[in-house]
Amino acid sequence: MSRVHADDASRLAAGGFRRRFGRLTGYWLALPGGLWLAIFFVVPMIYLLSLSLMTGDFIHGFTQTFHFATYGHTISLYHDQFIRSIMYAVIVTVLTIVLAYPMAYWIAMRGGRNKSSYLLIILLPFFVSFVIRTLQWQFILADNGFVLGTLKNLHLVGSGFHLLATPVAVICGLTYNYLPFMVLPLYVSIERLDSRLMEAANDLYASKFQALLRVVFPLTVPGIFAGVLMTFVPVASDFVNAQLLGGAKTTMIGNVIYTLYLTNNDYAGASALSFTLMGVLLIGIFVYARALGTKDVMEAAAL
Repeated sequence: MSRVHADDASRLAAGGFRRRFGRLTGYWLALPGGLWLAIFFVVPMIYLLSLSLMTGDFIHGFTQTFHFATYGHTISLYHDQFIRSIMYAVIVTVLTIVLAYPMAYWIAMRGGRNKSSYLLIILLPFFVSFVIRTLQWQFILADNGFVLGTLKNLHLVGSGFHLLATPVAVICGLTYNYLPFMVLPLYVSIERLDSRLMEAANDLYASKFQALLRVVFPLTVPGIFAGVLMTFVPVASDFVNAQLLGGAKTTMIGNVIYTLYLTNNDYAGASALSFTLMGVLLIGIFVYARALGTKDVMEAAAL
């Protein structure tokens, strides 16, 4: 009898341990990712924040003085580049939505068995280095390249017309490089839709354009939200396209941070600009998410 009670007690103890361990399973699974973020994101961010409040120079070293005036000083010096970066990011984001939505819609609705092939074609440029892809645009937009050279030979543009070192060149390069980041979330959002919704809209005497505008588009807002996050944020902080395709009048805030940190050794100023840019982007994201609604944000995160 005592042996039976002992077996029951051991089974109850084992069951309790499994239940407690089961409740902690999610935390154990999240532990590696949490450690990775803590070591390679949180710790560097804390150090960067501390560095932005230091004073000194590269030769004599930096001292922690909690010098908050660095933020105001750097913003006053580089506010033009700051505003230009945000404007470029807005323009590029709008262009990628306009270009990516029809592309994603056609692949999701008309791609059939070749959907994977079409998506692979869109992703093929990622098999080439980001810098090399951007350098190709120098040849495309060169004064005597096959685009402008042909137009000049046909006398459609003047001999002095050029695109390199202009905002158009920078925006073209940014749009090309970040277009797939908009296509993929839009494709996922559209592909999940029930095709019978369009049939129901047509049965209610809605044209294809009305069905697209009033049925499909509202249901794909989560995909647009995800695409905007994946496009707007990296575009605003990009420096490669402005450096390779732009000029002195197209400098973005990423170029300023790059120069301050790696050329001028102004670590405090570069850190202050980085945190300011991050703060502005976060505020913009929260305002944008608030405008769309919490439910849409959660659906976008599920993509």
